[in-house]
Amino acid sequence: MKIAVFPGSFDPFTLAHKDIVDRGAELFDRIVIAIGINTTKKGLMEYEQRLTAIKEVYADNPKVEAVIFTGLTVNYCQSIGANYILRGLRNGKDLEYENAIAQNNFMLAPQVETYFLLSRGDKAHISSTIVREILANNGKIDHLVPKEVLAVLNLDSAKK
Repeated sequence: MKIAVFPGSFDPFTLAHKDIVDRGAELFDRIVIAIGINTTKKGLMEYEQRLTAIKEVYADNPKVEAVIFTGLTVNYCQSIGANYILRGLRNGKDLEYENAIAQNNFMLAPQVETYFLLSRGDKAHISSTIVREILANNGKIDHLVPKEVLAVLNLDSAKK
């Protein structure tokens, strides 16, 4: 069975994340969306809120699950028998950053291969950071995140 881990903070989970997972589901038997805990960051959403929202997004897709994890991604991969890490790339800057991580992951666990999917043009501009910034300034985010994320955030129509 080909299991891929899609790690990230997902604060919040965006339509760009969803696009990568949906396309990855065509390539892998199972995708685990792994919400990494970063104790040094104060996020928009609590970890349990992120988990709830992502589980709602994929409630009807048995190939996709969401979990919260701590520690190194490759160690988590090994603990669940995943031999793949799935990552999305929006631009060249992402490639440089993600390549460095992938190379270090390879040194730590050569049996865990990183696969990159390029963001589609209509999603390449979306990032969690931008969503948080728009939301902080009372902008609409309904075109950037799944409706399940809006529901978990309890946003009224003025902020959606």
